[in-house]
Amino acid sequence: MPLLELKGISRTYRNGSVVVEALKGIDLSIEEGDFISIMGPSGSGKSTLLNIIGCLDRPTAGTYELAGRRVEKLSDGELADVRNRLIGFVFQNFHLLADLDALGNVELPLIYRGVRGKERRRRAVEALESVGLGERLHHMPSQLSGGEQQRVAIARALVGEPAVILADEPTGALDSRSGENVMSIFRRLNRDWRITVVQVTHDKNIAQYGSRIYHLLDGEMERVEVLDRHRAGPQPEGPPPGHTGAAPGAAGSEPREVYSE
Repeated sequence: MPLLELKGISRTYRNGSVVVEALKGIDLSIEEGDFISIMGPSGSGKSTLLNIIGCLDRPTAGTYELAGRRVEKLSDGELADVRNRLIGFVFQNFHLLADLDALGNVELPLIYRGVRGKERRRRAVEALESVGLGERLHHMPSQLSGGEQQRVAIARALVGEPAVILADEPTGALDSRSGENVMSIFRRLNRDWRITVVQVTHDKNIAQYGSRIYHLLDGEMERVEVLDRHRAGPQPEGPPPGHTGAAPGAAGSEPREVYSE
């Protein structure tokens, strides 16, 4: 069964007497361990689609199943729980809290889950070490480069052991080198830990880290581009030798470095 399955998803908005069709009958099926990219010009509906996938918005019509649950039927409270437990978000502008250090920012999702202090801190440290920021735990966002801030955001998404990471223009605010480093992390998380990654990007080179590119135009699925899977690194049939298949913080897991310059 697919991890994510959208059928006939439409989303309309009203602007006075004008009805805007942001999405028109989108079908999308994503398996566990996929790495896909969504592309399209401004106004194509890609951000609306990502918001629906991330349970930040509801479709006007159609069905959406996430890990076997009919998402469009959930209450607001249930949607918030799904977001917190199954989805990790990475945004273009990082969305870090300026008055918290790197460790504090990464701990936030675990606070919402009620994870106690000592365990929360252990998991947050482990997540930051996994993205190469073990020496930056107590740096404030203003003391970090753009690439380092995005790695903090990835650690924050990762610490909750999500089923899927959703990335909205994850390299849009970065220089090319920092962008490549960030995408290397996503690629390793997907390849080695089998974390599903769905990203929206304007950059064709960044899109090619995925195994499929979904092209949207005027709210409709224009075409699907299937890429050579080796472009995004080899995709093993199962976890590598000695790997538990758990994300950082999972029971029995050990810290794993997924970042390299």
